[in-house]
Amino acid sequence: MIQPHQTPSPPPSAPQSNKASSKWLWWQDLGLRHAILENLRGRPRQSRVQVWLIRLSTCVLLWTCLIQLMALAELWHPRLFKGWPPCFDKHRSGVNDASASSPEHVSSKFSAFPPPRLYKSNGYLLVSCNGGLNQMRAAICDMVAISRYLNLTLVVPELDKTSFWADPSDFKDIFDVDHFIFSLQNEVRIVKRLPQKYYEKVRKGKLLSMPPISWSNESYYLSQILPLFKKHKVIRFSKTDTRLANNGLPVWMQKLRCRVNYEALKFTPLIERLGQELVNILLRKGSFVVLHLRYEMDMLAFSGCTHGCTDAEVDMLTKMRFAYPWWKEKIIDSVQKRLDGLCPLTPEETALVLKALGFHRETQIYIAAGEIYGSKRRMASLHGTFPNIVRKEMLLFQEDLKHFQNHSSQMAALDYLVAVNSDVFIPTYDGNMAKVVSGHRRYLGHRKTILLDRQKLVVLLDQYKNGTLDWMLFAVRVQEVENDLMGAPRERKVISERPKEEDYFYANPVECLL
Repeated sequence: MIQPHQTPSPPPSAPQSNKASSKWLWWQDLGLRHAILENLRGRPRQSRVQVWLIRLSTCVLLWTCLIQLMALAELWHPRLFKGWPPCFDKHRSGVNDASASSPEHVSSKFSAFPPPRLYKSNGYLLVSCNGGLNQMRAAICDMVAISRYLNLTLVVPELDKTSFWADPSDFKDIFDVDHFIFSLQNEVRIVKRLPQKYYEKVRKGKLLSMPPISWSNESYYLSQILPLFKKHKVIRFSKTDTRLANNGLPVWMQKLRCRVNYEALKFTPLIERLGQELVNILLRKGSFVVLHLRYEMDMLAFSGCTHGCTDAEVDMLTKMRFAYPWWKEKIIDSVQKRLDGLCPLTPEETALVLKALGFHRETQIYIAAGEIYGSKRRMASLHGTFPNIVRKEMLLFQEDLKHFQNHSSQMAALDYLVAVNSDVFIPTYDGNMAKVVSGHRRYLGHRKTILLDRQKLVVLLDQYKNGTLDWMLFAVRVQEVENDLMGAPRERKVISERPKEEDYFYANPVECLL
């Protein structure tokens, strides 16, 4: 009987040649394989199962260790995996649920992110935003960018309650505060309130409060503001409007301003829902135009623009202007200011310009504005030319708007949502809403926005009214003036020595449109 490990002997008569040697090696190898096979067949099945179980357990253990290491690394530094595939990073994967009006290609616009930050805070920044909704909105974006640059912890901003509108709304009443904090957690630390240990300092009035210098670049904040934070730990910015330059800033800072504006600043669910309901109601009737008719009492009093007003109305507006000490300009030449293009178009002038631009009588027009000064008398011409004019109060039930009564900023938020989503947006004055909404529409794909060249238009309007121009020539001239002002892509105008006269960043955020 031959044993399993026994190798057959070579034939005795095998010749001692290369051919015979090769044959012998082959025969020997075959025998070895046969022996191994027989040995494996004899191994118990239980031993092989144990080997596979050990291998499986090892693989599971290795994968668990790898996942744990990745999680720890992300906690230690959330940008460690910024170069990995999109599944590791929501914001870079194109997933964006921050706002219903945000574009699908948002991730490509924010590819240039700030350098990795150090998480040791240099202090707490309190901000008191001043102005209306859109002025405060832009200021909040600036404050986040400044906090990120100086590595400050930002306390959720305080909103203006003392301006002409006297709106008692807090940040949480207008914006989704949790979304605001969460969506920016990898850029800047934001807290809902100052830590308890600083309350005594605030109570005793020992808190440093100051307005930063307007139109300042990042070097100002680094050289002059950061040392103050290292000394005082907590500072309140008493004014926040236009405290950051339009131009000359690092691209990552400009993109962060956009990210805050178009992703992080989402309105509350109630405002978002009602805003979408307004848009849906309008769309069911077809396309619609949003006319931002900036002709409220406060605007006219502040600007001194009284064209078309009665003597009694002019007197009332003048008294109002003198009643507010922070409105610095008191004596105003209304006629000259209008010729300089610094006054909003009146409702009567607006009706003529829209008709000259080719809008037909059945055009659906949504008025985004507060109460028009002069009411029915001033609106008669516009209603006569375009009878299909609506406002939010006409489209929603009174019960829906009950929550918003005496909250002008929340009302403005509804108008903002409708304006951003309209087929055409036409502001009659280049105020903060006109600028911020037109910039948002550029960001969403250069949606049609007609910016009125008031300085040229008032000359044509006066010529038409005094009979110098007939209607046909007037309409042709108006269309020529407005031909290049329809929201098409263009570079932002830069006037470094006169920042107030250059294009506003939020009206044309070029760095975010590349």
